[in-house]
Parts: sequence; C-alpha cells; structure tokens
Amino acid sequence: MPVTVRFAPSPTGLLHVGNARIALVNWLFARAQGGRVILRLDDTDRERSRPEFAAAIEDDLVWLGLDWDAKFRQSDRLERYRAAAERLRESGRLYPCYETAAELDLKRKHQLANHRPPVYDRTALALGPAERARLEAEGRTPHWRFKLGQGRVAWNDLARHHAIEIDTASVSDPVLVREDGNFLYTLSSVVDDIEMGVTHILRGEDHITNTAAQIEIIAALGGRVPDFAHLSLLADAEGKGLSKRLGSLSLGEMRANGIEPMALNSLLAKLGTVDAVEPRLGLRDLMAEFDLAKFSHATPHFDPQELARLNARLLHHLPFESVRDRLARADIDEPFWRAVRGNIHRVLEAEEWKYICTVGPSLPAPDDPAFLAQAGDLLPPEPWNETTWSAWTQAVKATSGRSGKALFKPLRLALTGREHGPEMAALLPFIGRARALQRLTA
Repeated sequence: MPVTVRFAPSPTGLLHVGNARIALVNWLFARAQGGRVILRLDDTDRERSRPEFAAAIEDDLVWLGLDWDAKFRQSDRLERYRAAAERLRESGRLYPCYETAAELDLKRKHQLANHRPPVYDRTALALGPAERARLEAEGRTPHWRFKLGQGRVAWNDLARHHAIEIDTASVSDPVLVREDGNFLYTLSSVVDDIEMGVTHILRGEDHITNTAAQIEIIAALGGRVPDFAHLSLLADAEGKGLSKRLGSLSLGEMRANGIEPMALNSLLAKLGTVDAVEPRLGLRDLMAEFDLAKFSHATPHFDPQELARLNARLLHHLPFESVRDRLARADIDEPFWRAVRGNIHRVLEAEEWKYICTVGPSLPAPDDPAFLAQAGDLLPPEPWNETTWSAWTQAVKATSGRSGKALFKPLRLALTGREHGPEMAALLPFIGRARALQRLTA
C-alpha cells in the first residue's frame, strides 16, 4: 500500500509549534516516500469547534508549505461512526454503562484510597435487561464503552525504536459514545484511519496508551493495523507544555511577527534529533535529511530566541524572488535586497532601510559638526558603487587624522541615524551624494 499519513487537528484553538511539528513530521515522512497526506479536522466537539479555527489551521499549513491530497471533516462522517458503533454493539464489544460522572468520580477516589489503580470495574457488564430497563425508566441514558480484551497489545514503535507493550487489563474500557450520542475521538479516529487507508500514524507520546485500545478497536472492525510512531512532546524554553487553548507560541502570532515559514520548518524538523539545526530554503532539503531513526526520547525544548536567530540566518540567503511581492509596496529591487538582507532579522526591516536611504532617518544631534562638514567636502563625485565608501573614508581619515570607531561611527550615525546595520559600502550608493551631503551638513 502507498504510504498514507494524516494530520488530524481539532479546530478548538490556534495551532502552536507543537502541532506544527507533528504536521511537518507527517508531511516529510510521507513525501519523502512519495506518499499521501490527509488533512482531517476532528470537529466532533460541537461546543468548542469553531469555523474560524478551522480556517486558521488551513492558513497556517499553507503558510508552512504543507499541502495535502485529501481533506475531511469528522462532522460530515457521523453516519460512518454510527454504523461502526452498531457493528461493535452487535458483536458484543460495545456495552452500555449507566453511572453518572459523579458516581464514576466517587469510584475512582475509592480505588485510589485503597491503593488500587482507578480502572473502570465493568459493573455495567453484570446488568441484565430488566436492570437496564429500570435505569432507563429512571431517566438515565447510557454511555457506551468498548470491551477491551484484557490481554497484552504490542507494536514496534518507529519513533521509540523498540517494541511497546501494554496490558489492556491495566486500563479502563474506553468510552466511545457519550450519553448525548456524540462520538469520542477513539472511535471516530479509528473508523477514519481504516476507511482512508492510513498506513502510518505519527503523533505525540501522549497517545501511547490510546494506541493499545485503538489497535483492539481496529481489529474488532476488521481493519488493517497501521504502523505507529510516538514522538516526545515539545516543551517551551522553560520546560512547560504547550496548549492550543492558551495560545502557546501560536503560528499566527509568529507569522505576524515576521518569522519565515522555512525558519520555523528548519527548526521543528530537527528538534529532538541528533542533527544540527541549520536554515534550509525549501522543504525538499528537509525531506532529503529526514529519518525517524534520528529522533530521541528526550523532551525537546522550543526556544523563540533560537528561532529568531535562525530566521536572521535564513534571510541572509533568501533569494529576492521569495520576498518580491512582500516588498513591492516599498519599491525594493533585487540589488537593494541583496545589500540589506545580511543585517536584518525580519523581511519588513528592508522597508525601514529603504526609507532611511531614500527619505532619511531621525538624525541625532551631531557630536562634531565640523568633522561632518569636513567629510561632506570630501565626498567624491557620482556615479557611486560599493568601492565609494572605502575611497571616501580613506580620504577623510587622511585629512582628519581619525581612524577606527572615531572615524566610522559619526559618519554612519549622520547618514543612517543608526549605530549598526547593513554595510555602509552597500548602502552609500542608495543614499546618493545629494542626500549624503545634506545629512552631513544638517
């Protein structure tokens, strides 16, 4: 079967970098093998799912360059889940339970107080038809649990690099259908994975326990069990977990702050691996380097400062074609982009430098107007090129006797209003003689 993966976010919040990392790993794994990528919106939580979050998820993926071959919404597939649930009922694997949330909580507390694991005790399996009818007559509506085999379920985890085995007798029979008839992730996800031909499920390690139950449900529905890979969860720089609902490190915020998508991709593809993090200009470069065997079990930390540094390094090599449209309003051409890209941290900083060169900076009061006027008298005639700065400053040095910081700092400040920035040799031709003279004598 062709490799087929799925990225299945819930549209209950904005994507954060942890979600993006899972999406990227799935995409790289599938595309490197000529496989398919499915985008599935797990939107069965009617209370928290929002269309604006669904739209934002798609926008974020497009921004990252992660395309997909098919898209599904679980809310459009409810009949498929009903049919699967009915099959499980008929086979005796899905059974009704009538305990309330408060009663279940009391059971768990009692088990913990007696030093027993808080595993559902399967009381509902002992109920006969008359007892179930009595409970329903009282107004109780059942939720439905999947009856686990209470045996050992094992799989070879592609990201943990060893076999994982879970005894399903140690976990509660999972609820697949709520009292209100809504389907939980464990059922809907399995049905979708079977029917969409998913061959590999790459996700976070928080799903490891779910995997054993899902393997049993897949078998009960007659499906093919996919391969699994569970990656260590991403933490922030302080070691805290990330949350969509809290807006932790959201992609929308990063995009608004001028982060380049390939800077983020370059970092996320390497976090948790043995590879050094280097800026890559395209996803194909990351595909060629991708290997699940490189991922370790350690918790990777996402540091925004590391991303900012990587973003600046990426800009140093970013071709003009990739930024042309974003800089069109400032009438920035390729020579100017090449002049400034080595000393900026965000693309739009190029607009600031174009303004400085062609309109003018907010100039500080000159420390030595006589020196600046002398330097103005030594400005060579145009045309200017990248050798003009060196020739001019050599002449100023010879006349004034200044050198080093005492020579270069006041000239840069007078011409740009900044102590640091792109090389003056590259900027001076864009400032031009008339503007340079005016700034030196202002």
